[in-house]
Amino acid sequence: MLKTTLCAGVAVLALGVGMAKADIVIAVAGPMTGSNASFGEQALKGAEQAVKDINAKGGVLGQKLKLEVGDDACDPKQAVAVANQLVNKGVKAAIGHFCSGSSIPASAVYQEEGLIQISWGSTNPKLTEQGFGNVYRVCGRDDQQGPAAAELLVKKFKGKKIAILHDKSAYGKGLADETKKKLNELGVKETTYEAYTAGEKDYSALVTKLKQAGIGVIYLGGYHAEGGLIVRQAVEQGLKVTLVGGDSLGTSEFAAIAGKAGDGTLFSFNPDPRKDPTNKKVVEAIRAGGYEPEGYTLYTYGAIQAYVQAVEAAKSTKTADVNKKLHSMTFKTVLGNVGFDAKGDLKAPGFVFYEWKGGAFDYMK
Repeated sequence: MLKTTLCAGVAVLALGVGMAKADIVIAVAGPMTGSNASFGEQALKGAEQAVKDINAKGGVLGQKLKLEVGDDACDPKQAVAVANQLVNKGVKAAIGHFCSGSSIPASAVYQEEGLIQISWGSTNPKLTEQGFGNVYRVCGRDDQQGPAAAELLVKKFKGKKIAILHDKSAYGKGLADETKKKLNELGVKETTYEAYTAGEKDYSALVTKLKQAGIGVIYLGGYHAEGGLIVRQAVEQGLKVTLVGGDSLGTSEFAAIAGKAGDGTLFSFNPDPRKDPTNKKVVEAIRAGGYEPEGYTLYTYGAIQAYVQAVEAAKSTKTADVNKKLHSMTFKTVLGNVGFDAKGDLKAPGFVFYEWKGGAFDYMK
């Protein structure tokens, strides 16, 4: 009798385990190490907070979200390896990557394996021009950001000689080329267009060339570390120049590298979600953990919100079902009302300009 009861109990236990709902696994991917690790940290903090807040409210479809982390170090080969690792871990959606040079090759893996990819920071147009139906981004594109920069250069720096520099990366060269294209269309020809090598510590030779050419403003297609060094070394050589760049200058590490030489630097980005009063609780929660939600922190939070709302509307985590909702709905997020077009791009990205001053940045006046 005891044996029969025990067997029955084991059967019920096994049935209970079989009926238990598994977690919905998502991932945040980006440069958790390397020269762009500050952006990876932003992404991770935002994703962690989003998962924590969503799970505290009951999760999604009665299931909890589980977050995996992929470190691509902004390296294309490593990004492909990360994408494959996430597939093997049963990830349903990859919130990543940051560098366009990583997002683009990783997207081929996600496409082949049927995962949803929502990039939080890749701006190169090619990402969403591949015809994939599962790739999205919650940031703008270079061919939107570049023209905005060109118009600023024409209006604000009339008569000054312009140098356009890029780091040869998919992001940097793409942004520089889009800026150059629009600048030329507006009737202004840059004095210098030149590539530099990322990761170097001494750009004095480049600065000397800019000084000899009488450059008054530099447009940088590249990342914060090199931008900070270039503008600091320019000031040290007595070159009075204003640095203008893209969204990659939106990290406090830029100010740490550039020092006072960074004051006056301008960069384009979407409107700061921290300043939206409806995001007060989220911002305060992240700050309570000792972290300032600057730059892309709330972009991963917003991307996860959009994915979760699409899953709930579809009542499914199947990629085909969720894709239909992502392409057809508008989502209420910390980034505002987010909607994606047929390619997976934001329907209304909008760029504004910020100015660095005293180690902090705010909207350009």
